[in-house]
Amino acid sequence: MIDFLSLFSYSFVVNAYLAGLCIGMLSGMLGLLLVLRGKSLIGDGLAHVSFGAIALGMVFGVYPFYIAVPVVVLASFGILMLSGKATLFGDAAIGIVSATGVAGGVLLASLAQGFNVDLFSYLFGNILAVSQTEIILAATLSLIVAILILLNYHTFFLTTFDESLAKASGVNTTLTEGLLMALTGVVVVLAIKAVGVMLVSALLIIPAVTALQFAKSFGSAMVFSAILAIFTITLGITLSFFADIPAGATIVLLSVFFFLLSLVWKRVR
Repeated sequence: MIDFLSLFSYSFVVNAYLAGLCIGMLSGMLGLLLVLRGKSLIGDGLAHVSFGAIALGMVFGVYPFYIAVPVVVLASFGILMLSGKATLFGDAAIGIVSATGVAGGVLLASLAQGFNVDLFSYLFGNILAVSQTEIILAATLSLIVAILILLNYHTFFLTTFDESLAKASGVNTTLTEGLLMALTGVVVVLAIKAVGVMLVSALLIIPAVTALQFAKSFGSAMVFSAILAIFTITLGITLSFFADIPAGATIVLLSVFFFLLSLVWKRVR
Protein backbone atom coordinates (compact mmCIF):
# COMPACT_ATOMS: atom_id res chain seq x y z
CA MET A 1 0.00 0.00 0.00
CA ILE A 2 2.86 2.35 0.85
CA ASP A 3 4.50 1.57 -2.49
CA PHE A 4 1.24 2.21 -4.30
CA LEU A 5 0.73 5.58 -2.60
CA SER A 6 4.27 6.54 -3.55
CA LEU A 7 3.18 6.41 -7.20
CA PHE A 8 1.34 9.68 -6.72
CA SER A 9 4.62 11.44 -6.04
CA TYR A 10 5.48 10.99 -9.71
CA SER A 11 3.78 13.57 -11.92
CA PHE A 12 3.93 11.38 -15.04
CA VAL A 13 2.05 8.57 -13.25
CA VAL A 14 -0.63 11.00 -12.04
CA ASN A 15 -0.94 12.26 -15.62
CA ALA A 16 -1.35 8.67 -16.81
CA TYR A 17 -4.10 8.00 -14.26
CA LEU A 18 -5.96 11.16 -15.27
CA ALA A 19 -5.69 10.27 -18.95
CA GLY A 20 -6.82 6.73 -18.17
CA LEU A 21 -9.89 8.07 -16.35
CA CYS A 22 -10.94 10.11 -19.39
CA ILE A 23 -10.13 7.44 -21.97
CA GLY A 24 -11.69 4.60 -19.98
CA MET A 25 -14.96 6.41 -19.39
CA LEU A 26 -15.42 7.32 -23.05
CA SER A 27 -14.22 4.04 -24.57
CA GLY A 28 -16.52 2.09 -22.26
CA MET A 29 -19.58 4.18 -23.12
CA LEU A 30 -19.05 4.41 -26.88
CA GLY A 31 -17.75 0.86 -27.14
CA LEU A 32 -21.08 -0.49 -25.91
CA LEU A 33 -22.96 1.43 -28.61
CA LEU A 34 -20.61 0.14 -31.32
CA VAL A 35 -20.81 -3.47 -30.13
CA LEU A 36 -24.62 -3.47 -29.96
CA ARG A 37 -24.81 -1.90 -33.43
CA GLY A 38 -22.48 -4.54 -34.90
CA LYS A 39 -19.79 -1.96 -35.70
CA SER A 40 -17.07 -3.06 -33.32
CA LEU A 41 -14.31 -2.85 -35.91
CA ILE A 42 -14.93 0.83 -36.66
CA GLY A 43 -12.44 1.64 -33.90
CA ASP A 44 -9.76 -0.46 -35.55
CA GLY A 45 -10.35 1.20 -38.92
CA LEU A 46 -10.21 4.72 -37.49
CA ALA A 47 -7.09 3.84 -35.48
CA HIS A 48 -5.30 2.97 -38.73
CA VAL A 49 -6.44 6.27 -40.22
CA SER A 50 -5.00 8.07 -37.22
CA PHE A 51 -1.63 6.49 -38.00
CA GLY A 52 -1.56 8.34 -41.31
CA ALA A 53 -2.91 11.53 -39.71
CA ILE A 54 -0.21 11.51 -37.03
CA ALA A 55 2.44 11.04 -39.72
CA LEU A 56 0.97 14.00 -41.60
CA GLY A 57 1.21 16.17 -38.50
CA MET A 58 4.85 15.21 -38.01
CA VAL A 59 5.67 16.08 -41.64
CA PHE A 60 4.31 19.60 -41.19
CA GLY A 61 5.78 19.99 -37.70
CA VAL A 62 2.35 20.27 -36.07
CA TYR A 63 1.39 18.58 -32.81
CA PRO A 64 0.10 15.20 -34.15
CA PHE A 65 -3.20 15.11 -32.27
CA TYR A 66 -4.20 18.53 -33.65
CA ILE A 67 -4.15 16.95 -37.10
CA ALA A 68 -5.38 13.50 -36.07
CA VAL A 69 -8.66 14.60 -34.44
CA PRO A 70 -10.18 16.42 -37.46
CA VAL A 71 -8.77 13.92 -39.99
CA VAL A 72 -10.12 10.89 -38.11
CA VAL A 73 -13.52 12.54 -37.62
CA LEU A 74 -13.67 13.24 -41.38
CA ALA A 75 -12.67 9.62 -42.03
CA SER A 76 -15.54 8.44 -39.83
CA PHE A 77 -17.93 10.45 -42.00
CA GLY A 78 -16.24 8.94 -45.06
CA ILE A 79 -16.99 5.44 -43.78
CA LEU A 80 -20.59 6.42 -43.14
CA MET A 81 -20.99 7.86 -46.64
CA LEU A 82 -19.35 4.87 -48.34
CA SER A 83 -21.59 2.50 -46.41
CA GLY A 84 -24.72 4.43 -47.34
CA LYS A 85 -24.04 5.58 -50.89
CA ALA A 86 -21.82 2.88 -52.38
CA THR A 87 -22.76 -0.73 -52.95
CA LEU A 88 -20.50 -2.18 -50.28
CA PHE A 89 -21.02 -5.22 -48.10
CA GLY A 90 -20.29 -5.68 -44.41
CA ASP A 91 -17.22 -3.83 -43.19
CA ALA A 92 -15.82 -3.14 -46.68
CA ALA A 93 -16.03 0.64 -46.17
CA ILE A 94 -14.02 0.34 -42.94
CA GLY A 95 -11.41 -1.75 -44.75
CA ILE A 96 -11.03 0.77 -47.57
CA VAL A 97 -10.59 3.79 -45.27
CA SER A 98 -8.33 1.81 -42.92
CA ALA A 99 -6.04 0.68 -45.72
CA THR A 100 -5.82 4.23 -47.07
CA GLY A 101 -4.77 5.57 -43.67
CA VAL A 102 -2.07 2.93 -43.12
CA ALA A 103 -0.69 3.28 -46.64
CA GLY A 104 -0.54 7.06 -46.27
CA GLY A 105 1.28 6.77 -42.94
CA VAL A 106 3.84 4.32 -44.30
CA LEU A 107 4.46 6.50 -47.38
CA LEU A 108 4.96 9.62 -45.27
CA ALA A 109 7.28 7.72 -42.94
CA SER A 110 9.43 6.60 -45.87
CA LEU A 111 9.62 10.15 -47.26
CA ALA A 112 10.67 11.68 -43.94
CA GLN A 113 13.08 9.36 -42.20
CA GLY A 114 13.69 11.67 -39.27
CA PHE A 115 10.48 10.93 -37.36
CA ASN A 116 10.18 7.18 -38.00
CA VAL A 117 10.96 6.23 -34.39
CA ASP A 118 8.44 8.72 -32.96
CA LEU A 119 5.77 7.67 -35.44
CA PHE A 120 6.06 3.96 -34.83
CA SER A 121 5.97 4.52 -31.07
CA TYR A 122 2.29 5.35 -31.59
CA LEU A 123 1.67 1.80 -32.80
CA PHE A 124 1.72 0.39 -29.27
CA GLY A 125 1.19 3.52 -27.19
CA ASN A 126 2.67 4.58 -23.86
CA ILE A 127 0.21 6.15 -21.45
CA LEU A 128 3.03 6.76 -18.95
CA ALA A 129 4.44 9.31 -21.40
CA VAL A 130 1.30 11.47 -21.49
CA SER A 131 2.18 15.17 -21.39
CA GLN A 132 0.40 18.01 -19.61
CA THR A 133 -0.88 19.28 -22.96
CA GLU A 134 -2.37 15.89 -23.75
CA ILE A 135 -4.08 15.79 -20.35
CA ILE A 136 -5.76 19.13 -21.01
CA LEU A 137 -6.74 17.99 -24.52
CA ALA A 138 -8.10 14.67 -23.24
CA ALA A 139 -10.06 16.30 -20.40
CA THR A 140 -11.60 18.93 -22.69
CA LEU A 141 -12.60 16.46 -25.41
CA SER A 142 -13.84 13.95 -22.82
CA LEU A 143 -16.12 16.53 -21.26
CA ILE A 144 -17.56 17.48 -24.65
CA VAL A 145 -18.07 13.85 -25.72
CA ALA A 146 -19.61 12.81 -22.38
CA ILE A 147 -22.09 15.71 -22.51
CA LEU A 148 -23.10 14.84 -26.09
CA ILE A 149 -23.61 11.18 -25.16
CA LEU A 150 -25.78 12.04 -22.16
CA LEU A 151 -27.83 14.61 -24.09
CA ASN A 152 -28.49 12.06 -26.84
CA TYR A 153 -28.78 9.01 -24.57
CA HIS A 154 -32.39 8.16 -25.43
CA THR A 155 -31.80 8.75 -29.13
CA PHE A 156 -28.79 6.44 -29.12
CA PHE A 157 -30.79 3.86 -27.18
CA LEU A 158 -33.69 3.88 -29.62
CA THR A 159 -31.59 3.83 -32.80
CA THR A 160 -29.40 1.06 -31.41
CA PHE A 161 -32.24 -1.38 -30.71
CA ASP A 162 -34.90 -0.39 -33.26
CA GLU A 163 -33.83 1.95 -36.05
CA SER A 164 -37.16 1.58 -37.87
CA LEU A 165 -39.09 2.69 -34.78
CA ALA A 166 -36.65 5.57 -34.34
CA LYS A 167 -37.33 6.77 -37.89
CA ALA A 168 -41.07 6.41 -37.38
CA SER A 169 -40.76 8.46 -34.17
CA GLY A 170 -39.16 11.33 -36.08
CA VAL A 171 -35.56 10.70 -35.08
CA ASN A 172 -33.00 11.78 -37.66
CA THR A 173 -31.12 8.47 -37.70
CA THR A 174 -28.56 9.70 -40.26
CA LEU A 175 -27.59 12.60 -38.02
CA THR A 176 -27.46 10.30 -34.98
CA GLU A 177 -25.23 7.86 -36.84
CA GLY A 178 -22.96 10.69 -37.93
CA LEU A 179 -22.68 11.97 -34.37
CA LEU A 180 -21.78 8.49 -33.11
CA MET A 181 -19.09 8.15 -35.78
CA ALA A 182 -17.61 11.56 -34.98
CA LEU A 183 -17.50 10.83 -31.25
CA THR A 184 -15.89 7.47 -31.93
CA GLY A 185 -13.21 9.19 -33.99
CA VAL A 186 -12.36 11.52 -31.11
CA VAL A 187 -12.18 8.66 -28.60
CA VAL A 188 -9.98 6.58 -30.90
CA VAL A 189 -7.44 9.39 -31.18
CA LEU A 190 -7.39 9.79 -27.38
CA ALA A 191 -7.06 6.05 -26.80
CA ILE A 192 -4.04 5.73 -29.09
CA LYS A 193 -1.81 7.29 -26.45
CA ALA A 194 -2.94 4.63 -23.98
CA VAL A 195 -2.75 1.40 -25.99
CA GLY A 196 -1.55 2.38 -29.46
CA VAL A 197 -2.93 2.03 -32.96
CA MET A 198 -2.64 -1.77 -32.96
CA LEU A 199 -4.64 -2.31 -29.77
CA VAL A 200 -7.15 0.54 -29.63
CA SER A 201 -10.07 -1.56 -30.89
CA ALA A 202 -9.65 -3.89 -27.90
CA LEU A 203 -10.30 -0.98 -25.54
CA LEU A 204 -13.58 -0.27 -27.31
CA ILE A 205 -14.74 -3.87 -27.63
CA ILE A 206 -13.63 -5.95 -24.63
CA PRO A 207 -15.00 -3.87 -21.69
CA ALA A 208 -18.32 -3.58 -23.53
CA VAL A 209 -18.75 -7.29 -24.22
CA THR A 210 -17.67 -8.04 -20.64
CA ALA A 211 -20.30 -5.65 -19.29
CA LEU A 212 -22.98 -7.38 -21.36
CA GLN A 213 -22.31 -10.62 -19.46
CA PHE A 214 -23.45 -8.97 -16.21
CA ALA A 215 -25.73 -6.08 -17.00
CA LYS A 216 -29.52 -6.27 -16.78
CA SER A 217 -30.25 -3.13 -18.79
CA PHE A 218 -28.74 -0.83 -21.40
CA GLY A 219 -27.96 1.87 -18.85
CA SER A 220 -26.30 -0.48 -16.37
CA ALA A 221 -24.27 -2.03 -19.20
CA MET A 222 -22.95 1.39 -20.22
CA VAL A 223 -22.04 2.31 -16.64
CA PHE A 224 -20.39 -1.06 -15.96
CA SER A 225 -18.46 -0.92 -19.25
CA ALA A 226 -17.07 2.50 -18.39
CA ILE A 227 -16.14 1.47 -14.83
CA LEU A 228 -14.46 -1.71 -16.06
CA ALA A 229 -12.47 0.19 -18.69
CA ILE A 230 -11.30 2.74 -16.11
CA PHE A 231 -10.36 0.01 -13.63
CA THR A 232 -8.49 -2.00 -16.25
CA ILE A 233 -6.50 1.00 -17.45
CA THR A 234 -5.66 2.04 -13.88
CA LEU A 235 -4.56 -1.46 -12.93
CA GLY A 236 -2.59 -1.78 -16.15
CA ILE A 237 -0.72 1.46 -15.47
CA THR A 238 0.11 0.33 -11.93
CA LEU A 239 1.37 -3.10 -13.01
CA SER A 240 3.38 -1.68 -15.88
CA PHE A 241 5.11 0.76 -13.52
CA PHE A 242 6.10 -1.82 -10.92
CA ALA A 243 6.87 -4.68 -13.33
CA ASP A 244 8.47 -2.48 -16.01
CA ILE A 245 6.31 -3.91 -18.80
CA PRO A 246 4.46 -2.19 -21.69
CA ALA A 247 1.36 -0.42 -20.40
CA GLY A 248 -0.74 -0.81 -23.56
CA ALA A 249 -0.29 -4.56 -23.85
CA THR A 250 -0.87 -4.98 -20.10
CA ILE A 251 -4.16 -3.07 -20.27
CA VAL A 252 -5.44 -5.16 -23.17
CA LEU A 253 -4.42 -8.49 -21.61
CA LEU A 254 -6.11 -7.51 -18.35
CA SER A 255 -9.26 -6.71 -20.33
CA VAL A 256 -9.15 -10.17 -21.90
CA PHE A 257 -8.59 -11.74 -18.47
CA PHE A 258 -11.65 -10.02 -17.01
CA PHE A 259 -13.70 -11.03 -20.05
CA LEU A 260 -12.73 -14.68 -19.57
CA LEU A 261 -13.62 -14.41 -15.88
CA SER A 262 -17.03 -13.04 -16.84
CA LEU A 263 -17.62 -16.04 -19.12
CA VAL A 264 -16.66 -18.44 -16.34
CA TRP A 265 -18.91 -16.60 -13.86
CA LYS A 266 -21.81 -16.68 -16.30
CA ARG A 267 -21.27 -20.39 -16.96
CA VAL A 268 -21.18 -21.25 -13.25
CA ARG A 269 -24.21 -19.09 -12.57
